[in-house]
Amino acid sequence: MRKSLIGLGLLLTSTAMAAQPAPSAIAYPPTARGTVSETQFGAVVADPYRWLENDVRTDAQVRAWVDAQAAVADRYLKALPGRNRLAARMRELYDFERAGVPEKRGARLFYTKNDGLQNQSPLYVRDGTGAERLLLDPNGWAKDGATALAEWEASDDGARLVYGVQEGGTDWRTLRVLDVAGRAPLADEVKWVKFSGLSWAKDGSGFYYSRFPEPAAGATFQALNKNQAVYFHRIGTPQASDRLVYSTPTEPDLGHSAEVSDDGRWLIVTTSQGTDERYDVTLVDLPTPNAKPRALITGRRNDWRYVGNRGNEFYWTTDAGAPRLKLVAMDVAKGAGSVRDIVGEDAATLEGASLVGGRFVLSYLKDAKSEVRTYGSDGKLLRTVALPGLGRAFGFDGEADDPVTYFGFTSYDRPTTVYRHDAASGATTPWFEPKLAFDPERFSVKQRFYRSKDGTRVPMFVVRKAGGPAGPRPTLLYGYGGFNISVTPGFAPAWLAWLDAGGQLAVANLRGGGEYGKAWHDAGRLANKQNVFDDFVAAAEYLVAEKLTTPRQLAAEGRSNGGLLVGAVVNQRPDLFAAALPTVGVMDMLRFNRFTAGRYWVDDYGYPNKEADFRALRAYSPYHNIRSGARYPAVLAVTADTDDRVVPGHSFKYIAALQAAETGNAPKLIRIETRAGHGAGKPTDKLIEEYADIYAFAAFHTGLKLGE
Repeated sequence: MRKSLIGLGLLLTSTAMAAQPAPSAIAYPPTARGTVSETQFGAVVADPYRWLENDVRTDAQVRAWVDAQAAVADRYLKALPGRNRLAARMRELYDFERAGVPEKRGARLFYTKNDGLQNQSPLYVRDGTGAERLLLDPNGWAKDGATALAEWEASDDGARLVYGVQEGGTDWRTLRVLDVAGRAPLADEVKWVKFSGLSWAKDGSGFYYSRFPEPAAGATFQALNKNQAVYFHRIGTPQASDRLVYSTPTEPDLGHSAEVSDDGRWLIVTTSQGTDERYDVTLVDLPTPNAKPRALITGRRNDWRYVGNRGNEFYWTTDAGAPRLKLVAMDVAKGAGSVRDIVGEDAATLEGASLVGGRFVLSYLKDAKSEVRTYGSDGKLLRTVALPGLGRAFGFDGEADDPVTYFGFTSYDRPTTVYRHDAASGATTPWFEPKLAFDPERFSVKQRFYRSKDGTRVPMFVVRKAGGPAGPRPTLLYGYGGFNISVTPGFAPAWLAWLDAGGQLAVANLRGGGEYGKAWHDAGRLANKQNVFDDFVAAAEYLVAEKLTTPRQLAAEGRSNGGLLVGAVVNQRPDLFAAALPTVGVMDMLRFNRFTAGRYWVDDYGYPNKEADFRALRAYSPYHNIRSGARYPAVLAVTADTDDRVVPGHSFKYIAALQAAETGNAPKLIRIETRAGHGAGKPTDKLIEEYADIYAFAAFHTGLKLGE
């Protein structure tokens, strides 16, 4: 598979804590303990809460448990001091106009924009230099705002738009088509789309997409995703008539995505098996009727990403012989043996490339911060694009014959500003600047480096309000550490609300991510996964040693793979933290590959049915390593009932085991959102309520006084 938070004028009290509701007053709902036990490679593995894996939509016992847990958590969270004030301030801070990076198709610009508190961001279009007009507004699609506009793509001439509808946070998409000029919906509808690109035929007759077979009744949100295939949908025809373009029925675990080449001649099919950037590439000659797909790159050994082409000369970024990636050319008539370097590997990590106006725009990560450079067609450096500061730049979509491109820039203290960039002249001008309800100069964003357990140098961003009392502050320590995903600076209103209240944010760039290329990723996965936990622990110890915080003021935060991180680290070092916030975490490392997209994750985690991998997984699996008898921090696990990426059973089982164990008096609660998934498409109202609960919980247990 190819691969918000701001200023709260609240009083800081760094050591004193408000009177906590007596822990004995928290009566956790009873959880039936089963007798499931299995022997794997000679080890007896108990799984007493396996029944909580059942789908909450169809299993009455699980639904009753969820309702009871939600009621207990809601009572506790809504009574936290300052919680409502925090929610109100977050609502103020979310309330600013923001825009996405535009994409140019024909003479039209397409972009999303939100007036501030809209639950979903509408899509707008601008014809040439004309006024913008509303194209799609998803805010009317559902009463609760939980139906979202997902992926979208305009045809090359800008005449039509295909877009995905995401219902209640699920990864499944339903595709629909719109006539742009008249804003008229067409009858086309395509279902069972997931993890798919969208790519139009050059003549606008239809589009290529990837989908899975329709799941069996009752298995929509838990069935394994297998047999993905590429199809072509011709506008005006039913989905049943869609033409199968590429599939691998004898290898059902393979996934496929497709895009049309710049000149429209080729369909480029990229094939992978898991989450690793190890691809096969297949070409389909589109002008030739019934053309047989031609294998171009085989073996699934390296990362190959299409950048553009001029005739048979194709441009790619690849890690073949370059762990931090490089830009190469290939004559596809001659095959993979014709590869030549255009821009070789750099000390910085190459994140992306685009062909804009006959020039290459390359985005790098240098110590987890963006650096953007423009190169000529011969690979010579022309200039470095001026960026506003320490942060992340993204976008740079463009056409080979048009020098104009657009990009966004953001940091922890700056919402996304969108810029227009001319790759020929190097001129960069603001295209959209948000009007802020706070002063970014009031916040300090600094990068520090610390040493992990084995001596590895790890970067970390530390963000706090400038000035204020010296000494330790209540701190959120955030991490991810996996899947070659780089954690780069970005703006989030809820984080900034925490900062404005006097709290501190630390974001550690752990191994397992992609900040320093393939070697950094490899050092934090499979048998090396413990390095990720050691890096996070070392970050916490560094913050304490530097007197930036104390264990009584420190909260561990992470989402998804980061939720796994928090669960594992709290088991290993419960003494380091006052609060733990694992959100949509992978908590059962022995059964993760049995549900939905979990089977892809073996690239990072390993195979539970292979002995060496099993023993590594068993050693850190959060669900299996809860230490009864140890004093744990306060834990608030967060999940959602429609999460079909990391199914909620992970968090259900984990919190049930925590509540049953002797881990001290600090609360062990679970917040379960309804009509929400892994995170994408969540409406603004739900985001504010969720973050108000999470950070009020963290504030209470780290001593950050929010006021009444």
